[in-house]
Amino acid sequence: MLKGNRFVIIGRAGMDLYPDPPGTRTEEATRFFSCLGGSSANIAVAITRLGGRADLVTCVADDAIGRFALNELDRYGIGRAHVRSVGGEARNTLAIVESRVEDHQSVIYRNGAADFEMTQADVEAVDYTAHDALITTGTVLAAEPSRSATFRAFDLARAAGLPLIFDIDYRPYSWPSADVAAEVYSRAGAMCDVIVGNDVEFGFMAGDYARGLDKARALVAKGAKLAVYKMGEKGAITITPEGEITTGIYRTQALKPTGAGDSFMGGLVSGLADGLSLREAVLQGSASAAMVVARVGCAPAMPTRAELDDFRARHPGPDAA
Repeated sequence: MLKGNRFVIIGRAGMDLYPDPPGTRTEEATRFFSCLGGSSANIAVAITRLGGRADLVTCVADDAIGRFALNELDRYGIGRAHVRSVGGEARNTLAIVESRVEDHQSVIYRNGAADFEMTQADVEAVDYTAHDALITTGTVLAAEPSRSATFRAFDLARAAGLPLIFDIDYRPYSWPSADVAAEVYSRAGAMCDVIVGNDVEFGFMAGDYARGLDKARALVAKGAKLAVYKMGEKGAITITPEGEITTGIYRTQALKPTGAGDSFMGGLVSGLADGLSLREAVLQGSASAAMVVARVGCAPAMPTRAELDDFRARHPGPDAA
């Protein structure tokens, strides 16, 4: 499905703060661990750590937090030629996320988000022929001008022969209404070749949480090459025009519930780019997700190729779905 492992990724980069040590409640914290955040940036880290190349397209604030994000992108080897700094009142996303599962709290600051300032000019400056696929997360569609810019990028990437990969990534707090979100997500999903989301996200797109699997199947029936319907501890159903694959999860001692989706996407697309079978690529994504939820942070928790191979060698197979 993928000719190579050079990805252009549209979406946000920000800062995550984790109360330290792990297990500390935010309201009781006296110190924090900082790291790169934002779903698209996290996916880019996952890909680069597994040997791929990732170039990010987004906007960051022209301030200390924005420069922190730029420095982190450099540290992870993520291309940022198309990451533009914006002034004024725009601010990077800031997430305060606890390394605890029980009574977990995440507080996200997205007011005046800098990444929503991405324009059509930003995406038109990209050489899509230098990449093998475009990945985007649904958050970029929540506001203008980012929404129109993303659909413009879809058209340009399609014209260059790139497959479009869509991580639903539904965050209600970013949208003006659920109705607007459902309409825009359905439009995006209908354009993409690969759609990845959990049961709640597909259910939201369907307008009925009991019909999420039907929605995933319908997207494939209407032209998508595959949809991955994730069900948490129950595993995943991967749907293609040729049939369906059911897989379980790798058991691990979770430290937090966040980061699994970004790491799954990175492991999945890296596996497809490396020529793994679809089932093996899904399992690689599942293994990567299991590793990340057991570590502090999201970006710094993404496994290297050696770490992921070692994990899978020690965990010969996931639990049955």
